[in-house]
Amino acid sequence: MEEKTTSVQIQGKEIIFKTGKIARQANGAIILQCGDTIILASACGNKTANPDCDFLPMRVDYQEKFSSAGKTLGGFIKREGRPTESQTLVCRLIDRPIRPMFPAGYFNEVQLLTYVLSYDENHPPEPLAITAASAALVMSDIPFPKPLAGVRVAMIDGEFIINPSVAQMKESKLDLILAGTEDAILMIEGFCDFLTEEQVIEAIDAGHEAIKEICVKLSDWANVDGKEKFEAELTVPPQAVAEELEKTYTSQLETVFEIKEKAEREIAQKAIEDEIKAKYSEGDEPQCTPLEMKITTKKLFAKVLRNKILREKKRSDGRNPNEIRPIAIETNLLPRTHGDALFTRGETQAIAVCTLGGDSMGQRYETLEGDFTHRFYLQYSFPPFSVGECGRVGPPGRREVGHGKLAERALSAIMPDEETFPYTIRLESNITESNGSSSMASVCGGCLAMMDAGVPVKTSVSGIAMGLILEGDKYMILSDILGLEDFLGDMDFKITGDRNGITAFQMDIKIEGINKDIMKAALIQAKEGRIHILDQMDKALPSSREELSDLVPRIESIQVKQSKIGTIVGPGGKMIRSIIEETGCEVDINDDGVVKIISSDGPSLKKAKDIILNLVAELEIGKTYNGTVASIVDFGAFITLPGNKDGLCHISEIAHERVSNVEDHLKKGDVVEVKVLDINPHGKIKLSRKVLMPKPVKETEEAPS
Repeated sequence: MEEKTTSVQIQGKEIIFKTGKIARQANGAIILQCGDTIILASACGNKTANPDCDFLPMRVDYQEKFSSAGKTLGGFIKREGRPTESQTLVCRLIDRPIRPMFPAGYFNEVQLLTYVLSYDENHPPEPLAITAASAALVMSDIPFPKPLAGVRVAMIDGEFIINPSVAQMKESKLDLILAGTEDAILMIEGFCDFLTEEQVIEAIDAGHEAIKEICVKLSDWANVDGKEKFEAELTVPPQAVAEELEKTYTSQLETVFEIKEKAEREIAQKAIEDEIKAKYSEGDEPQCTPLEMKITTKKLFAKVLRNKILREKKRSDGRNPNEIRPIAIETNLLPRTHGDALFTRGETQAIAVCTLGGDSMGQRYETLEGDFTHRFYLQYSFPPFSVGECGRVGPPGRREVGHGKLAERALSAIMPDEETFPYTIRLESNITESNGSSSMASVCGGCLAMMDAGVPVKTSVSGIAMGLILEGDKYMILSDILGLEDFLGDMDFKITGDRNGITAFQMDIKIEGINKDIMKAALIQAKEGRIHILDQMDKALPSSREELSDLVPRIESIQVKQSKIGTIVGPGGKMIRSIIEETGCEVDINDDGVVKIISSDGPSLKKAKDIILNLVAELEIGKTYNGTVASIVDFGAFITLPGNKDGLCHISEIAHERVSNVEDHLKKGDVVEVKVLDINPHGKIKLSRKVLMPKPVKETEEAPS
């Protein structure tokens, strides 16, 4: 085994690449190490194309081995299985920049598998996984043209940190992951605390400089130690057929692309597709295969649409490049929800629903760092009827997970802190129509639904998706893109924020060549669109409702000493269960001693609160308390006080007169008011009842008139 290695330094952090020792039967395999975080990435590919595919059949999987951090999964099955939400998101981060890099017409099956084998809880694996997967392809014999790399960028005190540590990320106002080649950026995923467009551009520039260093190192390494690329047969349709189709159908397609309604336009497109298919790829003497015809037709549609937009500066629905589709907003649509909003923008529509609850409603998740709970989360669903199709219904796919997390993190920046608003917040975005930008409709609808529920958000946030048509030196930036413009265009750039700053941005690029000037222009145009959408949102609901709905459970928080947590919980949870059973309230307590009582019934909430306060009460000498007679003895009565503590009221302290029989004055179960006279060093409590009673008037004294 001959191990080959190289390394690169990025802001003082060394990234080491090794190959040739592990997973040698894969087309390419890399061990990447940064600190004590180690990642194995493998690339395998078929030598022949899939005859039924008109796309790249690439599968990307990423898995974090819990053994990498010396841990084992919870639950009964102690092995990794279905990818978690966070692992699914990393799969998307790897896939999105790599897919457009393969040659056009390359339809051979490719599989990229990436595993975290060691994790030091200091060097996060996500950006390293992108780089490792790219390196595996570059060193393999798969015809992947050039290396790309991924980095994470943080911003602390105005300084950009490349591949920050876990501790540094907690202080950062920015979480940006980007991937690209030495020449261009291909993918961006960023979340921030209301940064300006200029700051975002600076962060992207800083990240790209680091990417260039890694790509140069990988390129040099591949030239020395990489495998020779095999010759792939690309599926390229006959040029003569493509030219004939362009002459015959361009004018018809230009007319089709002037149809504003999506369904009507798709019917007209389908009619042309069927005519072309029947004429050129069917019959006794077909000029090309059905697959070649499908590829040629798609390219023709893209070319006609793109040229039409660049030439006429008008889009298929008649809008100008920077024009936003008509917006309609309705809140309080559903009578039994805590808050909701119907957000419609053109032919894209979302029903957003906000539900409020206690800690038990939080979304629990497990990572290499430990077990955590989200007190705010958004779940996105995309049923097939939203695009007028029959299709799969079931657990969320990778796209739904990705869109939901983007919208969730875009809105996280406006969440109130737990002390201000102690509720767990769950948002649903149910897409009921889709023609582009459904994730951004989820941001707008989700913000409105929370405001309708009375969540005191810091500000309103909207989202917009930007597109791009780039042909040579000519380009056109499109605001609020349609599904067709996304499918046939060169860029999908989503930006969310308020009037002053950005909270999230995500960009996928299908080509190299999008430079800093284009990105800056897109961000400026996006801000104009974002503000326009915010104006419409403010007309519908200018601020959060002042009162919560009667349907929302009420929550009250109590801070108790950590030493009192055991008293509230009781042995084996006996005490807290009895409180829940007796009052019907939900009671949650955390390790810091914050007790949350959740109830839709005011009197029940007060009863539970009183019980808890009594349990944790600290007795003070000289203070008066209500207690319950626990037992009677010859020399007095033992009385249970708040905090479940017993004190003795001596027979001499029961009444002013001489007491011969305690039971003549007190009986077991009586509630009496007593005063604490003394608490000795051993915790014994001395009580008095008589000091709270009026003194009797002596017979020799004259009663007051």
